Amino acid sequence: MKLTLDYLQYFLFLSLLILISSCAMQKSQISDGHKNLTNTAIQDEELKKPVHDLIKRVVPGIADHFIVEFIPKEGGKDVYELESRNNKIVLRGNDGVSIASALNLYLKYYTHSSITWNGVNLNLSKPLPVVPEKIRNVSPHKYRYYLNYCTYNYSMSWWNWERWQWEIDWMALNGINMPLSITGQNAIHRRVYKDLGLTDKDLESFFSGPAYFAWFWMGNLDAWGGPLPVSWIEGHEALQKKILKRQRGLGMTPILPAFTGHVPSAFKEKFPKASLKKTNWVDFPEVYLLNPDDPMFVEIGKRFIQETIQTYGTDHLYTSDTFNENEPPSNDPGFLGKVGKKVYQSMASADPEAIWIMQGWLFHFQREFWQPEQIKAMLNAVPDDKMIILDLWSEKNPMWLKTDAYYGKPWIWNMLHNFGGNVNMYGLMDRVATWPSKALHHPENGKMVGIGLTPEAIEQNPVMYELMMENAWRETPIDLDSWLKGYTMRRYGKVNENANKAWEILRRTVYADTLTSGGPESIVVGRPTFSRNTGGVSTNFTYDLEEVVKAWGHFISASDELKNSEGYQFDLVDITRQVLANYATSIQQQFAEDYKNGDLESFNRHSADFIFLIEDMDRLLATQEDFLLGRWLNSARSWGTTKEEKDLYEKNARNLITLWGGKNAKLREYSNRQWSGLLEGFYKKRWQKFFEYVSIQMKEGKEIEQKFFEEQIKNWEWEWVNSNNKYKDITKGNSVEVAREIYEKYQPEITSREKAE
Repeated sequence: MKLTLDYLQYFLFLSLLILISSCAMQKSQISDGHKNLTNTAIQDEELKKPVHDLIKRVVPGIADHFIVEFIPKEGGKDVYELESRNNKIVLRGNDGVSIASALNLYLKYYTHSSITWNGVNLNLSKPLPVVPEKIRNVSPHKYRYYLNYCTYNYSMSWWNWERWQWEIDWMALNGINMPLSITGQNAIHRRVYKDLGLTDKDLESFFSGPAYFAWFWMGNLDAWGGPLPVSWIEGHEALQKKILKRQRGLGMTPILPAFTGHVPSAFKEKFPKASLKKTNWVDFPEVYLLNPDDPMFVEIGKRFIQETIQTYGTDHLYTSDTFNENEPPSNDPGFLGKVGKKVYQSMASADPEAIWIMQGWLFHFQREFWQPEQIKAMLNAVPDDKMIILDLWSEKNPMWLKTDAYYGKPWIWNMLHNFGGNVNMYGLMDRVATWPSKALHHPENGKMVGIGLTPEAIEQNPVMYELMMENAWRETPIDLDSWLKGYTMRRYGKVNENANKAWEILRRTVYADTLTSGGPESIVVGRPTFSRNTGGVSTNFTYDLEEVVKAWGHFISASDELKNSEGYQFDLVDITRQVLANYATSIQQQFAEDYKNGDLESFNRHSADFIFLIEDMDRLLATQEDFLLGRWLNSARSWGTTKEEKDLYEKNARNLITLWGGKNAKLREYSNRQWSGLLEGFYKKRWQKFFEYVSIQMKEGKEIEQKFFEEQIKNWEWEWVNSNNKYKDITKGNSVEVAREIYEKYQPEITSREKAE
C-alpha cells in the first residue's frame, strides 16, 4: 500500500512538471511569435518611414490622409496601385519610388496639381477627391535613369542638402530609380592617391574648382578653378552620404564613379615606369591618363571601388567614361578591346557584381573615329550582363539605331534636351511624346532596359521633363493634344482657353525643332559684333517669330484669371523673355546696317533701343528667383569657410557662365544665361563699350577693327570674372505687371517690324 501511494505521488509530481514545462514552452512560443511579429512590424515601419517623410514634405498638413502599403513586383517589374479606402488614399508599391509615383499620379490626375522646378500648384481640397476604381500600373522599364555629369556643374554646383532633398523627392515622384550620384567623389580620389604616396600638395595641381568637377571627373582637365580646399572635400563627402541614404531609402539604385585612368601630373614622378598618355581637351592644358594596359590601372581601379564601398556603400552600378570627348591613341580594335576589358576588370576585381554604366556620347561626338568595328571591340570586351549603355541624346541623335542597339548590350533611351544651362524655350515635344514608345516596341531595339533624362542643365522648360517622365509608367505614345490641355490645367490651377491656344502655338514653334544642339540663343549674350551669330552663340530660328508673339498675346490675355499661379507667372516671364531675346537680333541687324550706311544718328538711336531692351529684360527677370544671378553667386559663397574660399567659389561661379575658361577661352558663352544681374552687370556693359567704340570710329570716319575691340574687351571680361560686386538674390517687382507693361511697349513695334521684314 505504501509503495502504491509513493508511486501515485511520484506520478502526480511528474505530471505537474510536464504541465508546467508545456505551459512554459507555449508561453515562450507565443512570446517568440509576438517578438517576430513585432520585429516584422518594426521593419515594415522602417521601410515606410522614408516614404511617409516624403509625403509630409510634398503635401504638408494632409499626409495623414494617405496610407502606404508595400506589394511585390509584378514579374520582376516595378508596380504601383492607387485606390480609396475609408476616406483615405491608399498608395501601394514595391518600393518608395513606386509609391511616390502613385502619389504623383494622384496629385496630377485627381487633384490637378503640379510640382516642378519652376512653380508648384497644389490644388488640395478637403475632403480629398476619391479614386473611383483601383488603379494599377506596371512600368515597362526596369531602369528610369537621371542626370549627366554636366548637370552637376551647370545646375548643381552649389546645392546644399535642402536643395538636394527637394530634388530627390522630385526624382521619386517622377519614377526615377537610377540616379547618377557623384557628389563627394574627390574624397575618394584624395584617399586613394594619398595611399599611393602622393600628397595634398601634389593634388593641388590636380583637383579642379567646384564649378568644373564634371570635366575633371571625366578626365578632360586638371586644376582649373582651384586649388580645391579640403573643407569642400570633407563637406561634400558628408553631403553625399545624406544623398545616398535618402536615395536608397526610397528604393533607388545610385550609380557611383569608378576609375577612368585620370591621374595627377605628379604621378609620373612617383611612378616613372607607368605608361601614361598625354591628352588635352579644347584649349585646356594637357592631362595624364594611365594606359589601361599598365598593370597599375586595374590595381588603382580596384582601390577606387574598395574605397568607394567602404565610404559610401554600393548598389554595384559604376560609371566610367575613359574617352569622353578625347580621341583614343589608336583605332586598332585589339587595343580598344583591351581598354574595355581593363576598365571593367578594374571594377570587377573589387566588386564581382559590378555593372559598368557607360555614356554612349563618345560614339556620337567622335563618330568618325568610332566606326562599327571600333565600337564592337570596346563593348564586346565586357560581358553583356555587366554593362549598360546610356544612349545620351535619343530624341535628337539616337545612336542605338546606328549601332544595332549597341551590339547586344543593354541600353537606355534618354532625353538630353539642354546644353550648358542656356536659357531658351526649347524641346522636341512630339518626339518625346512618341519616340520612347516606338523604341520600346521597335523590332530591332535589342536589349532596351529603360528610359531617362540626361540634361546638361535643369531648372528650365519644365514641360519637357514632365512630358518625358510621363513615359516612365506607360508603353503607348502620349496623345499630346489632350496631354497639353491637362498640363495647363495642372500647372495653372484651372482651365483657360487662352493658355491652351498659347501652348498649341508653342508646340509647333519653340517646341518643334531646332537648327542647333539646343534652342536658339540671344545675340544679347554674345560678345558684341555686327554678325548675326558670334562665337558659341547662334540666333538662327526654325520657327515663325510672329507666331511666338501671338502666343505671348494669349498669355497676356490669360493674366487676369491665372495671375496668382506660380507656374503661370514663370511661364509668362519666360515667354516675354523669349520674345525680347528673339527681337534683339532684329535691332542688332538694324544698327549693323546703320554702321554700314555710315548713319551715326540712326546707329545711336538703334543702339540705345538695344540697351533699353536689355534693361527691360533684366527688370522682367528680376521678378522670378529662377532668373537671378545673385542666387547663383551667393549659393557659391555659402560653401566657403573663409573669405578666400568664398571668393574662389564666386570666381568659379562667374567664370563658368561667362568665359568658361581663361581670357582666351574657346568655350566662352557656352554656358551663357539670360539672368537678371548678368544682363545688367555684364552683357549690357559689354555692349555699351562696343557702342562707344563704334561711335568714336564713325565720328572719325574710320572702320572698326573687330579683333582690336575683342582684345580690349577680354581684359574687361576677366576683371568682371574676378570681381566681387553684389547682386540681389531676392525678387523685385510683380511678374504679371512687368510683363504686361513690356507687352504694351514692344508688341506693336515687334509686330510691325516683323511684317516689314
